[in-house]
Amino acid sequence: MNGVTFDTGALIGLERRTERMKAVIARIAARQLPVTIPSVVVAEWYREQRDSRRILALAKTVEPVSAVLAELAGKALRAAGGSNAIDAIVMASAAQRGDVVYTSDVEDLLGFADVFPDVRVFGVGGP
Repeated sequence: MNGVTFDTGALIGLERRTERMKAVIARIAARQLPVTIPSVVVAEWYREQRDSRRILALAKTVEPVSAVLAELAGKALRAAGGSNAIDAIVMASAAQRGDVVYTSDVEDLLGFADVFPDVRVFGVGGP
């Protein structure tokens, strides 16, 4: 594992200080792993009024959606028959670095497993 990518459910778990996400953060800190949050995840997370300073400070990178990342995600949507661009971007983002993904939507992200077979997806419990 090279690093960790968080989706929106992971950010909500961090915000709520769930036991699962406390344990995840402790493992990340112990291994000094980089954390990436795709910018579309941040946008989705802000649907609700949020205090982002504490949560976003955990990320080494808030990753913009480049043309390359958008292309990978679009091809994944086509190949997997998916309809959620944010999920496809999260998976494509993680695949570029060899990251694992933490999410509350394990089943949705695993819909891209055939396209990104090396990305491991872990649940964080309910949002």
